[in-house]
Amino acid sequence: MEFLSPSRLWFLLLIPVVVAAYLYLQHRRSQYALRFTNIALLDRVAPRRPQWRRHLAVTFALLASISCIVAFAQPKDKVKVPRERATIVVAIDVSLSMMATDIDPNRLEAAKKSAKNFVNQLPGKFNVALVNFAGSASIIVPPTTDRATVLRSIDGLDLAESTATGEGIFTSLQALTQVPPDPDHPNDPAPARIVLLSDGKRTVGRTAQEGAQAAKAKKTPVYTICFGTDSGFIEMDGIRQRVPPDRAELRSVAEISNGKAYTAESAGELEDVYKDIGSSVGYDEVDKEVTSRFAGIAMLFTLAAAGACIAMASRFP
Repeated sequence: MEFLSPSRLWFLLLIPVVVAAYLYLQHRRSQYALRFTNIALLDRVAPRRPQWRRHLAVTFALLASISCIVAFAQPKDKVKVPRERATIVVAIDVSLSMMATDIDPNRLEAAKKSAKNFVNQLPGKFNVALVNFAGSASIIVPPTTDRATVLRSIDGLDLAESTATGEGIFTSLQALTQVPPDPDHPNDPAPARIVLLSDGKRTVGRTAQEGAQAAKAKKTPVYTICFGTDSGFIEMDGIRQRVPPDRAELRSVAEISNGKAYTAESAGELEDVYKDIGSSVGYDEVDKEVTSRFAGIAMLFTLAAAGACIAMASRFP
């Protein structure tokens, strides 16, 4: 922990002085008791009481003093604050394998529902873009703060043949070049993330690893969410075809681009994953004064010391 006024911590040197004074007074008290010849009278005038009550009150008072001095030095700590400038590209796989029903009602509909929940949770000033990919990739909605347009476009996604995962990443990076400039920070690019929803089985186009390398070069982490279970299947022309997810490929995309890889096998789990991603991209850790934290601790110790003193006083004759 760091302090805005560290020189004020020198006041902590007063604590050992106070402790030494307290120990000296305790020693004098015991010496006085030894010099008192009428022990019976001493017991009636100043009956012995458990020492721990007195020590407890003093300890609480010292802890309260230490907390006050720390608060006086204006401590600062890392705290999370909402990041109002960021761009999120939601890239959704609309290949035919996404119609598998191993996630209720199917992979694509579950992805749509969770994607909409995620978009609704983002801070209002975030730019959001929507990309879909199957045999090719397209920017459906360029970066915008218009949530209604993004949500309608997610609902309108349709299935198509093949899976070009790498092209989905490259197109997402292209979408980021269309972010409107920030008038307050025209030369400071806002942080960006790509959230890639897919079952991971690339069949055409550039590889997903090539896309991940390009994202890494642009300092844009890719968060991947792998849909489906190993038992997933689709029916084409009356023929059942297994479509297990390729978790390893999506995991490699996340690792290469410094993002994170998730798997989800139900809509409920997907919603939890989106919350985790939102917390990762939606906050910055900044230094912030936390004086009130230590002032509150000092208040609690002061109340405890007062309580101990009252308890001790209530037993006085």
